[in-house]
Amino acid sequence: MTSEPPSTGPDTPASTEWPLPEGSSLSLWLQCVRANPLLDYRSVETLPTEADVVIIGSGISGALVAFELLKSANPPSSIMMLEARELCSGATGRNAGHCKPDQWRGFRKYKSVFGEQQALKILANEQETWERLVAFIREEKVDCDLWVGDTLDVAVTTEVAEDMASVWESYKAAGGKVDHVKYVADKEEAVKISRLKSAVSLWAWNASTLYPWKLVAYVIQKTLDLGLHLQTWTPATSVTASRKSGQWEVKTERGTITTPMVVHATNAYASALLPEFKGIIRPTPHMCDKVVPPRSFSGSHALQNSYGVLCSGGSLYSINPRTTSDGIVLFGGSNPNQGELFKYVDEDPERRSTDDSLSNFAPVTQAVIELTQKDFIGWGTKTAPGQGYEYSWSGIIGRSADGVPYVGAVPGKPGQWIIGGHNGHGMARIFTAAPGLVKLIQGGIWSDTGLPECFEVTAERLARLHAQSNFNIPFV
Repeated sequence: MTSEPPSTGPDTPASTEWPLPEGSSLSLWLQCVRANPLLDYRSVETLPTEADVVIIGSGISGALVAFELLKSANPPSSIMMLEARELCSGATGRNAGHCKPDQWRGFRKYKSVFGEQQALKILANEQETWERLVAFIREEKVDCDLWVGDTLDVAVTTEVAEDMASVWESYKAAGGKVDHVKYVADKEEAVKISRLKSAVSLWAWNASTLYPWKLVAYVIQKTLDLGLHLQTWTPATSVTASRKSGQWEVKTERGTITTPMVVHATNAYASALLPEFKGIIRPTPHMCDKVVPPRSFSGSHALQNSYGVLCSGGSLYSINPRTTSDGIVLFGGSNPNQGELFKYVDEDPERRSTDDSLSNFAPVTQAVIELTQKDFIGWGTKTAPGQGYEYSWSGIIGRSADGVPYVGAVPGKPGQWIIGGHNGHGMARIFTAAPGLVKLIQGGIWSDTGLPECFEVTAERLARLHAQSNFNIPFV
């Protein structure tokens, strides 16, 4: 755990000299908001000793749970949000900025784990989540570089194209909604649309890219206006039963907060406070690359679509070209050289679970270089000063043992709740999962959430996953 910077008031930075701990690289999103006072905001100088609700984690999950609670008809009188580091410095603040609802690709895998009807519900939920996110940003006029347009899933080998076509047909046969998805099976047309030499086929549908940190900052500011108490640089070190009946003690290095309700919104780090999720939510490192495109892919020639480039072995590149802002192209996903990253971090177990300080990891960036220079038509191999593969950063994904998130009450711990295990796909899940959790917190039943039943946390689900000898992480 980190130690605390000096205590400060709401209008004072946590410290001008306090160093970021090892394990804190800066993503593009964090690089570009260094003067934002929310980064190290503390609502009050002295940590309160009591709160109606304590939310641990300040990413999109924690922010939306707080927002939904405070704008409800019966809001808590006090909510304390604890963030171990800077605001939104976990997975939400380190992703590649893609909200891409899966329309069909995960159908076969979800069906094999949860059955056909749940698979259909999971995919329908992703579409609903994306629609809610876009509607919120537009209605609230959030300045977060929102782009809405066609995302492309491009199969770049015949084997992958045939396999994906099989999933596509299975999804349609099951009654999956496909009228809003364009399928291009002709290789020549796929190459023309995607600008990728190796394209064999593609699918296109609406998705979004955005600046996720700015979206969270907007939601947090709204919740602060509604009464949220935010404490950055305040890691929770334990949650234990209080001597007071029905209460929990959330311990930090700045003091202890007694509360009847704790919401765990730490995603990959959930098992640090909830040991029953050890092995059920597995911290897994990933890299994102920031690329300044050459002139041949700038201006009127800039990429106009976001991408999922589907490669052999289940690897893929997620591509966000930031067409509504600076045109910098971000590469995320699980590219063919992510395995080299796993080998590296496995040399030290702490790297796998906590270390997001990695940057410029050469093998992952090399795969991005090979895709752009060898496959994107006209990209070229020469880069002028100011162009090229200038930076990459790491983040820790919360891998779910069965491929879907955990939403609901923590079994055996009345008053504790969890939303996590987003499997690197939280942007397409949380705008429905967080409101759903709030319905449960306020006395609703699962059917009130509108979420797929397989998302619910139950003792049976956890026991079943703990009993499995292998860890299933098939979804990216």
